[in-house]
Amino acid sequence: MSERITYIMQHFSQSTPKGSGQGEAPALLRRVAGSIKERGNVEVHDVIMHNETTEGGDWPRLTVYFDYVTDHA
Repeated sequence: MSERITYIMQHFSQSTPKGSGQGEAPALLRRVAGSIKERGNVEVHDVIMHNETTEGGDWPRLTVYFDYVTDHA
């Protein structure tokens, strides 16, 4: 059973580095997956994709909304 530690929604936004390859969705998804894993035991509530149009092309970013949880046996 999982129990919330806080009642405040946490979030972070992430994109690939600006420049060559900035629009590569698979690279962005891998980066975000790694960032979620680094945070430990979290419950993801929502993921929203935003897109900025730059001179170099599309530059997507993902915003992840999550909360930390703790497991109880």
